[in-house]
Amino acid sequence: MPTQRPPRLLILGAPQHGVVRYATDLADAVIATAGDGFADDSAHVHVTDRLFGSSPEEAAERIEQLAASTRLSITLHDVPQESDGTGFSRRADAYRRFIAAANGVAVNSRHEAALVLEHLGHRVDDAAVVAIGTRSAHPASRPHPSTGSGGSTVMIAGYIYPGKGHLEAILAAGEAARAVGGDRPTVVAIGSPSAGHERDVDALRRVARTAGVDLRVTGYLDNDGYAREQYADGVPVAAHQHVSASRSILDWAETGRRALVAESRYTREMDALRPGTIALYEPHRLAELIERAWREPESTWLAPTTELAPTLADAATAYRRWWATL
Repeated sequence: MPTQRPPRLLILGAPQHGVVRYATDLADAVIATAGDGFADDSAHVHVTDRLFGSSPEEAAERIEQLAASTRLSITLHDVPQESDGTGFSRRADAYRRFIAAANGVAVNSRHEAALVLEHLGHRVDDAAVVAIGTRSAHPASRPHPSTGSGGSTVMIAGYIYPGKGHLEAILAAGEAARAVGGDRPTVVAIGSPSAGHERDVDALRRVARTAGVDLRVTGYLDNDGYAREQYADGVPVAAHQHVSASRSILDWAETGRRALVAESRYTREMDALRPGTIALYEPHRLAELIERAWREPESTWLAPTTELAPTLADAATAYRRWWATL
């Protein structure tokens, strides 16, 4: 373990935001190993443009102001990619300014490191690629025995916004139900609409009615409520096609669920990092695999001995080693 004191850890943003939640969890893990205290002349912050301003430009200005007052290292989240659409160019410019202002830059996956090189023209050293850590080394114990039924439910966790996968889950659930001739299926959206996307729920409900699917939106839940929904009978799905790093995929594994996860460069990396914890699918096969999981519900649960490392403690150690080089 490096003896150099880690930087001060800045937690900025709404506590329920996924990036802020992870930054807080990681900070707790670093604090647990930082008996020698923190450096007074440096700071670290987890950055996504939407946390730091109402526009990418405003976010860049705030990071530059922060960097002017201390030696600043940053972890990038939500790295710009072409699927951002019309906002891609402005977000990419802002992230270039983040990188230029910082003393060191980390990302959460090799996929993100590739995005930074491909779209921002900056290379992230391997030492600064630190995978998102799990809260525990193994899944939580199942709170109840299996009912022996996968039901006709599909669950998708996290904020609701375009491209997150709720639309694909609804259409696939409807197709799977028609194939088996079973009960009217339900898609449970575990979470609430992202700010500014409240009307998207109405659009999803219209699609669901046409597809013969019931849509239930839980709204924002505390940690216990969130976990209860994830433990319910049904098929967990993570259908986001353009994810660059995801704590919600780990949330499923930590609660002992093996989610169906859309195949991408990032999710292939996560499948190799934690073998057997997710079930990758090609988009055109989602309905088929939902149908199979309804018939074989045990396939959606992880054995309690499943390895989930690297953990938050592992990530904290990796960060401390990296900070010692800056």
